[in-house]
Amino acid sequence: MRVLVLMHNKNVVMKKNSYSKLGLALAMASVFVTGCKDDKPFNPEWPEEWTLENYSVTPSLVKTLPGFGNVKIKTMISSDDQLENSPNFVYGAQPDGAGIIPDPSGNGFLMITNHEILQSVSRVKLDKNLKPVSGEYIVDAAGGMWRLCSATLATPQEHGFGPTFLTAGESGIESMIHAIDPMGSVGDRSRTDRTLPALGKCSAENAVPLPKAAYNNKTIIFIGEDESNPANSMGQVNMYVSNATGDLQNGKLYMLRRKDLNVTETDMEVGKSYDIEFVEYSNVKSSTGAQLATQTIDKKAIQFARVEDLDYGKGSPAANRTLYFTSTGVSPDKVNPAPGLTMWGRVYKLEMNANDPLKGKITPLIDGNEDPGNSIVNPDNICVTENYVYIQEDGDSFYQDNKHDGRIWQLNIKNNQLKPMLEMNHRRDDATFNAKYNPSGSTRLSSWEYGAMLDISDLTGKPGTFIVNIHPHTWRDEKFRNADGSGLSSNIEGGQTVILTNVPR
Repeated sequence: MRVLVLMHNKNVVMKKNSYSKLGLALAMASVFVTGCKDDKPFNPEWPEEWTLENYSVTPSLVKTLPGFGNVKIKTMISSDDQLENSPNFVYGAQPDGAGIIPDPSGNGFLMITNHEILQSVSRVKLDKNLKPVSGEYIVDAAGGMWRLCSATLATPQEHGFGPTFLTAGESGIESMIHAIDPMGSVGDRSRTDRTLPALGKCSAENAVPLPKAAYNNKTIIFIGEDESNPANSMGQVNMYVSNATGDLQNGKLYMLRRKDLNVTETDMEVGKSYDIEFVEYSNVKSSTGAQLATQTIDKKAIQFARVEDLDYGKGSPAANRTLYFTSTGVSPDKVNPAPGLTMWGRVYKLEMNANDPLKGKITPLIDGNEDPGNSIVNPDNICVTENYVYIQEDGDSFYQDNKHDGRIWQLNIKNNQLKPMLEMNHRRDDATFNAKYNPSGSTRLSSWEYGAMLDISDLTGKPGTFIVNIHPHTWRDEKFRNADGSGLSSNIEGGQTVILTNVPR
């Protein structure tokens, strides 16, 4: 989930011979964003041989499924780990959106991660082999203000601006999107002035800028609205467009609608394409989220059941103009669908016109209703490579007819074949394991949730290398309380990030 570099909620794509250029660009960008001068050269000693080990004291909380035996899992970090250079740092609950960039100060990398329920963003320094060595918070709950879900780390090489960590507030329709300097001072962690009024107010899951190759000299950012309450708003696909590269303040905001003005999600059939257009919101900066939501009704935007994550195709500019997104689905009683909305969840493809980003076609690719409970259940995060779409489930809606624990699915872009690759490993027969990671004794399926999946293949020089964030909601310990130091959260959940290798791309 993003050719030189992209950190999304989801991937990083980087050419190894471009590290020195990237480092210079990052250093320059850091000076611009922070107003500070940094005369240190960026001259990392990249490893000729790359080794990978289990770095965490916590065992992997996921397992591979049949057909993916070549995929290997290593642990990177969890809430139980004490890091060498910051022993008091706690990797907080619900790690979700993330990005990784080379550390401009020398060897290794910086991993920037949302901690959803904590409303916080951590920065973990990794060595050249991805071992965590120190951590700190660059956004705390006071500065985050809202739950922070998925995220995108924009860079000059991929997007034409940054480095900027775009992290979206998701605590109701008055939430906003932040632009965070990934190399900013921890002293700024409580700042509340880093929001982007031009991107509007909504309960947003992610804000995803397209690569600069998609449309020359434009900044285009897609926003997924994770909402499904008709009393507030329904899920939307919004698009911010500026005719200046890197302009996050003066562009226009648009909503997605069908050209025939049919607003009903389930009137679109799987495998069939529909003409769409984007229509402009009015008075975005001065409007409340409720007022913007009213505009989506008046202007006939498609009403989706929770648009959570989005990602774009990799490779050519044409692929960059193809967006994939999830509609997570809703059910009022955990058994029956809500009228007009997907229940089990959908994955959509949005193909944008090469000459006009306001026009295109939308195609529902898959719907969990085609095999209820066995197929996808509440797709949330999404990660797109050149050949596959990886779909992370948020199955803790607890539908009665769900038949499996939380999974990551592989969707083949060329033939639409869907396969389950990964599943949460609850080890329900292991009493010792459950005493720690499930002390309440919950037997519910899908009580754990995935955060972002991020492709770091080219960053490491090892094709098929990804990280996956995990929310093991039943793992609770008092020592995880107040992980960000703000004193504003009572959550005591643990979290984990694992590394996958040999993942097909």
